[in-house]
Amino acid sequence: MDLAALKDELARFGTNNDACESERGRRMLNITPDTGEFLSVLVRFGNARRVLEIGTSNGYSTLWLAEAAAAIDGHVTTLEFATDKVAMAGANFARSGLHERIELVHADAGQWLAQADEGCIDLLFLDSVRGQYAGWWPQLRRVLRPGGLLVVDNATSHAEEMEPLCSLLAADAGFATSLVPVGNGELLALRNA
Repeated sequence: MDLAALKDELARFGTNNDACESERGRRMLNITPDTGEFLSVLVRFGNARRVLEIGTSNGYSTLWLAEAAAAIDGHVTTLEFATDKVAMAGANFARSGLHERIELVHADAGQWLAQADEGCIDLLFLDSVRGQYAGWWPQLRRVLRPGGLLVVDNATSHAEEMEPLCSLLAADAGFATSLVPVGNGELLALRNA
């Protein structure tokens, strides 16, 4: 299948699903298409060959990341805890032609991060349960290489839930941050080299 058509299909599915689903676990909560374009540019510009995504959902954002990573001979590892979403994303990746560029991991992100090597990630896209971010912070910081980039979705749409992580970043002299008004707001945090 044509990748652009697949991404359009997944975007429509997410929008339609979320319009009639109130339970958070059953919603797709996909990024916006302009956020996908933005992530793609960040991966390519930063030559981010080792991308980690936390929060796969149906794989829509992963496809944006993987398409960009493939262009620079990179790879995406994406972590998802919900079994039904792992199955859905896996089927979508198989249709995408990018499945060889994607490692889909069914795991708790906190546990995965604790076992990951230090400095093993070039770009980390965080789009998961916002209440966990501050607790994950020491590990998020550890796995991101010097010069690596943390991108956090929903920075303006859910600013209050993001506050604990934002406070940690503000107190950390090792990071330069910027809030970008794309989609639901993207918080960029660059780890100083």
